[in-house]
Amino acid sequence: MTDTVTPPSDAELYGALKDKEPPKAPRSQWRDVWDQFRKHKGALFGGGFLLFITLFVLIGPLIWNVDPKALDIRNKDMRPLYTLLWDGDARTSWVKPLGSDNLGRDILATLIAGGRASMAVGWTAMILALSIGTAVGVCAGYFKRLDGALMRLTDLFLSLPILPLLLVAVTLFRQPLRASFGPETGMFILIVGVIGITSWMQTARIVRGEILALKEREFILAARSIGTKPFAIIRRHLLPNVVSPIMVSATLGLATAIITESALSFLGVGFPSDFPTWGKLLSDAVPRMEEFPERVMLPGILISLTVLSVNYLGDGLRDALDPRIRGR
Repeated sequence: MTDTVTPPSDAELYGALKDKEPPKAPRSQWRDVWDQFRKHKGALFGGGFLLFITLFVLIGPLIWNVDPKALDIRNKDMRPLYTLLWDGDARTSWVKPLGSDNLGRDILATLIAGGRASMAVGWTAMILALSIGTAVGVCAGYFKRLDGALMRLTDLFLSLPILPLLLVAVTLFRQPLRASFGPETGMFILIVGVIGITSWMQTARIVRGEILALKEREFILAARSIGTKPFAIIRRHLLPNVVSPIMVSATLGLATAIITESALSFLGVGFPSDFPTWGKLLSDAVPRMEEFPERVMLPGILISLTVLSVNYLGDGLRDALDPRIRGR
C-alpha cells in the first residue's frame, strides 16, 4: 500500500508566496561609497568648505561687483567692521566691510579676485600633473620595456629641489611668455606649467603600482587571450579600476598647487603686482602686519582652510573608495 501525497491547495500556495519577502535589490557600489564617505565628518567639512569657497570666488563678483583694482586714495587704510568691537575710533564703512588697503582697494573684492586666480591655478595645475602622472604610471606599469626608463625619470624629478627649480624656471621664461601672451595670461601659463611639470611624480608611482597588480588579474588575461589591443585594455579595463587612487591623488595635488602658487606670489615671482592672488595679498600685507594684522590673517586663513578642506576630502575619499576598509 502506497502513501498518497496531497498537493497543497491554492490558498496555501498563495499564503506561502504572500509571506515570503521579495528579494532586495543589490546595493550599488557608489551607494556604499557615499555611505562610507558621509561617516567621515572631516571629509564632509572639507567637501562643504571646498564647495563654498568655489561658489565664493565664482559667484562672488556677481554679488559684490566692486572692481578689485580700483584705487580710492581718500578711503585708504580702512579697518573691517568687526574692529568696532574693540576699537571704536577705527575708520570703517559699510561700503567696505573688510576694509581697504594702503591704496584704497576694497579687501573683500581683492579676496574674491585673488581666490579666483589661486583656485584657477590650483585646478589647472592639478589636472596637468594628474594627466602626466597617470600617463607615465600606466605606461610604466603596463609596458615592461618602458618601466625602467620612466621610473628613473620619475626618480630624477623627485630628487630635484622643487622650489629653486620653480624660481629658476619663472626667471628664465617670464619675459618671453609675457611678451607672447600678455603679463597675466603669460604668467598663468608659466605658473601652471611649472607646477604641473614638477608635481606628477607621486601620481605616477601610485598608478604604476596599481597597474602592476591589475595587469595579472584574470579579466586582463582573458582580454589578452581574445586579441584585445593594449591601448584598448588600458582604456576599457585598467583606467576604470585606478580611478580611486587617481581621485585621492587629485585632491592632494590641488592642495599642493595652491600652496606652491601662494609661495611663488609671496616671494614676488608670480603674477604682476596689480593682479591679486591670495599669496600676493599676503605678501603685500607683511610690511604693515603689526598695524593691520587682519590683512595678513584674512588671506592666510583662506589658504589654510582651503588646503585643510582638500586634505580632509582626500582622506574621506581614500577611506570610501578602498573596499578593504569600507564598512568599518
